[in-house]
Parts: sequence; C-alpha cells; structure tokens
Amino acid sequence: MTSTPSSVSETVAAIAALPKVVLHDHLDGGLRPATIIELAAAIGHDLPATEPDALGTWFVESADSGSLVRYLETFDHTIAVMQTPEALARVARESVLDLAADGVVYAEQRWAPEQHLQRGLSLQDTVDAVQAGLEEGVALAAAQGRTIRVGQLVTAMRHADRWQEIAELAVANRGNGVVGFDIAGAEDGFPPSRFPDVWQYLADENFPVTIHAGEASGVTSIAEAVHLGQASRVGHGVRLIEDISFDESHGTAALGQFAHWVRDHQIPLELCPVSNLQTGAAGSIATHPITRLKELDFAVTLNTDNRLMSRTSMTHEMTLLVEQAGWTLEDLYDVTATAAWSAFIHHDERRALIDDVILPGYQEIQGAQL
Repeated sequence: MTSTPSSVSETVAAIAALPKVVLHDHLDGGLRPATIIELAAAIGHDLPATEPDALGTWFVESADSGSLVRYLETFDHTIAVMQTPEALARVARESVLDLAADGVVYAEQRWAPEQHLQRGLSLQDTVDAVQAGLEEGVALAAAQGRTIRVGQLVTAMRHADRWQEIAELAVANRGNGVVGFDIAGAEDGFPPSRFPDVWQYLADENFPVTIHAGEASGVTSIAEAVHLGQASRVGHGVRLIEDISFDESHGTAALGQFAHWVRDHQIPLELCPVSNLQTGAAGSIATHPITRLKELDFAVTLNTDNRLMSRTSMTHEMTLLVEQAGWTLEDLYDVTATAAWSAFIHHDERRALIDDVILPGYQEIQGAQL
C-alpha cells in the first residue's frame, strides 16, 4: 500500500477515521469511570475517588505505580461493580459504543465469568448478560451510523482450578457469541501444563484458543502456549524478542529456533504497547519490540489491553507508533489486516471484513492506493 500522507501530522490526522480491529481488549479493563462510580454507589462499594476524572487518573497512576499489588487492586474495583446482569450488560454495551466511536469495526472482548459470581449469578447467567449487552451496543452503534462486530473470549483464571469448566462453558456458548477461549492472570507459576487435558478437549471441539504468554514470563512460556496449549494466537508475546539476536552494526537479526517457528507458522502476536510500558515489558514506544517484530515479518497485531488502566484507545496506540516509532499508513493497514485475518471467525467472514470494510476505509483517505 502506498499512502499519500507525507508527514507525521497528516498521518496522525487520518487515524481517527481508519477502520480498526482489536483482538486483545479486557471487558473489565475498559469501564467508563462515571459508570464505575454509579454502579459502586448502587451497591455501597467504596472507591478511591468519586469524581470521574479523578477516578480515571487513579486507575492510570495505579497501573503505572510499578506495584503489582496496586495494579491488581484496580481490577478489584471494576470486577466488584460487575456482579449483576444489569451491570454486566451495561458495561458490555458501553464498551461496544466506546470501541465503535474509536473506529473499531471488529473486536473480541475477553473476560472471566468465574469472577462475576459474587451476587448469585451462574456462569451461564454471566455469559448471557454480557452477550445481551454486546448485542445492544452493536444495535445502538448501528443507529449512530457505526458498524461493529463483537465476540466474547471466555477466559479462565490461571491461578484457579476451573479451566475445564470454563472451557466447557465457552464451547457450550459457541452459538451465543463466544468465539474463543483464553487463560489470563499470573503468568509465572501457572503454565498451560497445569491442566493439559483442557487443550486436548478444545482441540477435539475445534475451538479457537488464545493464551496470555510472553508478558511477565519469557520465551519458554510462549512456547508452552503454542505447543502444548495449541494457541492459535499469543496474548502479548512481546518477550519473543528475547529469542532474536540483533547485530546493530550490520543491521541483521538472527532468529532462534522458536522464533523461527512462530514466524514460519505466522502465529499472530497480540501486542499491546502502552500496557507493556506500564508492566515493564518494554521501555518506550520507540523501542517497543512491535516495530522490529513487524519489520521481520512476524504476524503482528496492535491492541489496547486495558483501556481504562492505560487511558488508551486504538487511535491513541496508532498515534504513538506514528509519532514515536516512525510508523506509516501502510504499517497501520498491515497490522489491521493481520488482525482481521487472525480473528476468531470463519475465513469467508474475515475476507469480507477486509474487502468490504477495512480496505474501503483506507481507500477513502485521499490518494491512498491499495
């Protein structure tokens, strides 16, 4: 693709209107601060701040603090207010509207049903409530002239022992909006090998899998996700860069055996630059591995992770990469198309997403040739 915008400012100005795809976005990490305040007041839950701007700032500062305890506390507050069907549906509905307003045309929302049972809901109740909210959001977005498709990624918490139960829940809801299975939470000490039968079950059911790996732990964690977990995609995967040696003086890169495997098989990496800065997985946007991995032809996708905790959006992530890492319109198209081709929907649906939505959206930019 050759793009007309000749300056950074012109490219940045075009970003808001671009169609976007996000594969790694946590439902409980994307609430509106005002919604948290309203829901918390209704159930008597104490918050660290009761004014939207102040609460939003608290979430970002806590995520930036370098303290894992304080970072995890942020989710204690969001999950606490997501314990009723009405609250789950509202959060899901607003998430869709916020993503659509950001130009997202396809999204997968991941969340852990087992964390939403404190007020008597069953696992199935939670899935039904979230799906109702997602469908409401899609309909409202359409009424506003915005087209978006959203699927659920049902997640099991790594430190808990409910992987099989949650996997069966995901498969049972294949026709109820659930498009894939994930495990999340503390990466160190809770590898996919804890419950190997789960992965065989999902494979037997032909059910898509993405696994958080390569964020808090390194290459071995990613390898287990890919080889044992049979992950179709890797959640984060930023530390795959540790299996690549760079010779800066000659401008060359030598891939390790596993890095070769990931690239040869074009296993998509769900990279989240702003979030990675907060967790220390990367030092800056300019030096974030996403750029080098993309240059080396890995299947790179761009994602938000937790929009509330990172005070981010797809537009923000793209803008930072253009301004600080030298990305072009062509780079943005490449990661968007890669994400679309990596979505947990059928092949013909992926092709239609690109041909009917993403490609025309980029072509609308004056002078863009694809």
